Amino acid sequence: MAYRYLFGPVPSRRLGISLGVDLVPPKTCSMNCVYCECGPTTTFTTDRAEYVPTGEVLAELDDFLDRYPRPDFITFSGSGEPTLHSGLGRIASHLRARGAAPVALLTNASLMDRPDVRSEAAAADLILPSLDAVSDAAFHAINRPVPSVRSEAIIDGLAALREIFTGEIWLEIFVLAPLNTEPDELARFRDAIRRIRPDRVQLNTLDRPGTEPWVRPVPLAELEAMIPQLDHPRVEVIARYRRRRDMATFRPDLESAIIETIARRPCTAEDLAAGLGIRPAELNKYLDILETERRIRAEIQDRGIFYRTLA
Repeated sequence: MAYRYLFGPVPSRRLGISLGVDLVPPKTCSMNCVYCECGPTTTFTTDRAEYVPTGEVLAELDDFLDRYPRPDFITFSGSGEPTLHSGLGRIASHLRARGAAPVALLTNASLMDRPDVRSEAAAADLILPSLDAVSDAAFHAINRPVPSVRSEAIIDGLAALREIFTGEIWLEIFVLAPLNTEPDELARFRDAIRRIRPDRVQLNTLDRPGTEPWVRPVPLAELEAMIPQLDHPRVEVIARYRRRRDMATFRPDLESAIIETIARRPCTAEDLAAGLGIRPAELNKYLDILETERRIRAEIQDRGIFYRTLA
């Protein structure tokens, strides 16, 4: 089966080997974040709908789980905001009933002020929401949301989610100096973290190419200096992914797997080799073919050479 809504498995710095589930067309989102690796938002909305057929997503998941090794996580992520999909709860509940791998939800939390979204999200095992700014000025500069989305409502929604969700919440802050690193903004983060009560607070910075070329990584020393200022027992800088050496090959259709993966986010050869469970030398043969056929292109970034699809 050629998968339309699954991608990877891909190496994740937080989740090990993650099978991605993409629930919205590219790029459907409630924000247009300056750092997003998926590029600019083209469908800008907070309206929930069945953006892709739920039944087909379930069929692809069942096929993958019947045929391939179990990934570390099945992750709702991809080409936009997954909570916009009205079938989110049904898919998460299906995976839980099947006893598949743990389910993770990556979300910008813009819809968490809605009770139906919180209820559906609570079917996941792990929720990884983003909160990149608290003040209006920083929030609009970094996240560029739909006008109706407010950072205060995101915090309220996450605090309400904490009351009903029994799994873990790992709150991510994408650090973009100086927009969200000034003392006043850090004080606002402390207050928000106390309300949300996440199990972990994770500091992230640019790793893959973002939407805006002026976005740059924050040095490790600056990220580590923020840790005591956030006043939480588990604040961590997200470490880069380390390869799991004993991983078996997940996908025989490597060309399709490569295209499916980098169509959603740029990857290095190391990222792809780790996610697909193959030797780098084997992967490079496929990359050479795809470049020769002008189906992908290489782009030099600070962390190395990233691959993107060519339209």
